[in-house]
Amino acid sequence: MTETMSGYELHEIASIIGAQIKGDAACRVFAINTIQDAGSGEIAFLSNPKYQGYLTSTKASALILAPQLADQFSGNALVMDNPYLGFAKVAQLLDTTPPIATGIHPMAVVADSADVAQSANIAAGAIIGEGVCIGENVQIGANCVVGQGSRIGNDSRIYPSVSIYHNVTIGERAIIHSGSVIGSDGFGFANEAGNWVKIPQLGGVVIGSDFECGANCTIDRGAIRDTVIGDDVKLDNMCHLAHNVEFGDHSAMAAYSGVAGSSKVGEYCTISGRVTILGHIELADGVHVTAGSQVSKSLDKGAYSSGSPLMSNRDWKRNVARLRQLDEMAKSIKQLEKQIAQLKSENSDE
Repeated sequence: MTETMSGYELHEIASIIGAQIKGDAACRVFAINTIQDAGSGEIAFLSNPKYQGYLTSTKASALILAPQLADQFSGNALVMDNPYLGFAKVAQLLDTTPPIATGIHPMAVVADSADVAQSANIAAGAIIGEGVCIGENVQIGANCVVGQGSRIGNDSRIYPSVSIYHNVTIGERAIIHSGSVIGSDGFGFANEAGNWVKIPQLGGVVIGSDFECGANCTIDRGAIRDTVIGDDVKLDNMCHLAHNVEFGDHSAMAAYSGVAGSSKVGEYCTISGRVTILGHIELADGVHVTAGSQVSKSLDKGAYSSGSPLMSNRDWKRNVARLRQLDEMAKSIKQLEKQIAQLKSENSDE
């Protein structure tokens, strides 16, 4: 793996991630790797019991381990209750991702009325519109467009080919990956004698701090008021939030999922992959929806699932055939219940 030049000693890492040190506190690591592939100068972690067998064979200079596994490893270790969280923090320390842009490239187009911080970086082909405000240390990738009146907060990273429409506000430390579109028109049309009449989308998009979305996400602007996304929201690749959606602080949504117009997702919600949330409904704080579900009504706090589990094609066809018979079966059951009730009544009269 690519190494950082200076690396970190274990006691430095321990103070940052909140771990206890076992072994040589002065051991220096330069990169992070998997437990099975790590070598000298690299640190690895173990959170999945599936990989516990590598404790005796790993060549890593140090491991991040849970307390119950520390005695099974003879090498240097950082011991903490949540090794996966430790891995995340160490990965940030040893991150070797190159900058998106350095300085303002001569082939970037920046409007005269734009307010761009001196520390901001704008790559070739980027277009910064009139009245745009770009904060300190913001990186704008190649061929990005930031529309009129939009604002991007300090320390945000906008990867190449992102389109940010007009009147979009993005908080600090945002990460937006390539191909995403923020502020496009919501799906608003009225029907007049079979013809569709477009409803201009007059609202904007307001996004809090520490937001991240993956590649090819779409977030529509509001029809009248804004689409609003809270702080510390995470969207996977290919997610969609429609116009006037509200998405609460610290909530996350996995790939291929979407929220229809004017629905509200509360705080600390987790939406798994390929979930459909219909319009004009509300998910309370702390809702978890499992993969492939369709949410058609408002939900209180808790875990929810819908859809059929995987089965053989033969079983699926049989179940579908029975599903088509449910209505007739329900009618038959009601008829039988009436007959049973009548028989009971007749017996009680005798």
